[in-house]
Amino acid sequence: MRSLVIWIMLVVGALGAQGVVAAQDPAREDALDQGMVNPGYHEKPEWFTNSFLHIGEDIAEAAAIGRRVLLYFYQDGCPYCAKLLQDNFGDRSIADKTRRAFDVIAINMWGDREVTGLDDQSTTEKAFAAGLRVQYTPTLVFLDEQGDVVLRINGYVAPHQFDAALDFVAGRHEQRGNFQAYYASRDPISANSGLNVMPGTLAPPLRLAERDDAKRPLLVLFERARCRPCDELHGDIFRREALVYALTNLDVAQVDPGSSAPLQTPDGRTMTARDWADELQIQYAPSLVFFDHQGREVFRSEAYLRSFHVHGAIDYVVSGAYRWQPSFQRFLQHRTKVLAEHGIEVELMD
Repeated sequence: MRSLVIWIMLVVGALGAQGVVAAQDPAREDALDQGMVNPGYHEKPEWFTNSFLHIGEDIAEAAAIGRRVLLYFYQDGCPYCAKLLQDNFGDRSIADKTRRAFDVIAINMWGDREVTGLDDQSTTEKAFAAGLRVQYTPTLVFLDEQGDVVLRINGYVAPHQFDAALDFVAGRHEQRGNFQAYYASRDPISANSGLNVMPGTLAPPLRLAERDDAKRPLLVLFERARCRPCDELHGDIFRREALVYALTNLDVAQVDPGSSAPLQTPDGRTMTARDWADELQIQYAPSLVFFDHQGREVFRSEAYLRSFHVHGAIDYVVSGAYRWQPSFQRFLQHRTKVLAEHGIEVELMD
């Protein structure tokens, strides 16, 4: 058994209190070794699992005590990670529920610690994250007892939605249906009773393979009624002038993932909106899914994002940067750096 109890006791005796802090988080350890603290570093809850990052062993140990594994991918300086730690895990009921049902393992998206995957092959944190196509932080990957992905949250979601995700995975509800149906059944926080009407979108019935100018990229907004994040997206983000200009470079379609209305998909097939959403494994509303002119999905966003990141996602696709820069985070980092050189300070959470 890979218990760290004895190891930590030895560290305490040899190094004192500072050694314990370092042992709890290697990112913190590196900073302490250099006599400084990374200003973008966010302290993880003390109840996160201390792991040697042998994922198969972590899963087995969690299963032995009736828990599942939750992989938390983060990066220093990420405001959405800070929001997850403060607003979600800062809620005592959510923190207690997570501690009871999951072993939470933090993995640095750009880290160099050794990770042993389910195939028993060793790699680094950053290579492991890249292999799982982690594009956002936080990214939360819930694993079952066999190491299969039960649910994945790409980015930050609000506490009430995160709480539902915990219940879905902890209760093994994936055996009875998908998260979207489960979440809808919980009667979430009240919002608009109908879909938000967005100007300039494609008119129904949707024929997404036969658009007037199919050379433009396509953005499909999967959203539903009574969706507070959908209301915020339309009531704030999509009303900002810079975003309106950016959207003119795309064709935009709105799709209710629970609808039985027929549509033509970007690759020319006819099916119901519900069946298409199920095929694409749409779990959250709103989900922004981008397609190229050949009807292939090239990028998606499924989480709570502010204007800088939504604008960045649109430009990432419209510019074609996804073809040569597979990391959306690297794309954003370059953008932030260039803006700073022009004297423009980015407000990430505006």
